[in-house]
Amino acid sequence: MSATEGFDLQRVQKIRKAALGAGMSAILALALFTASRGGEPLHEGVEAFGLALIVVCIVGRAWCSLYIGGRKKAEIVDRGPYSISRNPLYLFSFMGAFGAGAQTGSLTLATAFLAVAMLVFHFTIRREEAWLSDAFGQSYRDYCARTPRFGPDFSRWRDAESLDVRPRFFLITLRDGLIFLLAIPLFEAIEALQHIGWLGTLLRLP
Repeated sequence: MSATEGFDLQRVQKIRKAALGAGMSAILALALFTASRGGEPLHEGVEAFGLALIVVCIVGRAWCSLYIGGRKKAEIVDRGPYSISRNPLYLFSFMGAFGAGAQTGSLTLATAFLAVAMLVFHFTIRREEAWLSDAFGQSYRDYCARTPRFGPDFSRWRDAESLDVRPRFFLITLRDGLIFLLAIPLFEAIEALQHIGWLGTLLRLP
């Protein structure tokens, strides 16, 4: 069995999504009984900053999918965002995780969301890198040597003259990115329930 045949990318991604969902759910359970400690201007500012990061995340992930969609197991993609970072899609996901947590108005909970995402993606990336090293050998190791794992190193920027866009992968990535926006009505609903007393506030976090 070849390295490509032995690597089930979809299974790795399913495990990653399940682990990410479990971690985020645990923090969400905490958020039900937590309020931000800062005043209204700080609370609103954190939410606005988080929203900006979510927008960047959605656009950035969609941009990355134009280059990597459907090619991850077939070739080393080293153009566009993948010329300055080996994992730009995950980097944008980190922004989205922080931005989603920031909709609580608490920098502490936003950082907790980011920490969970970084921990889960750490194991995903290690698994993918091991497979890529086996599958592409020295070519991939050379790519690792010149491109940071996260970065980004803008001095390394290289682009392609044209792209073979695969709409299905683009739309899936866009759909997954839009999920981050659900944090806005979700945490607004929690705040409303706390305000009317249906949910108690046990902790106030900065």
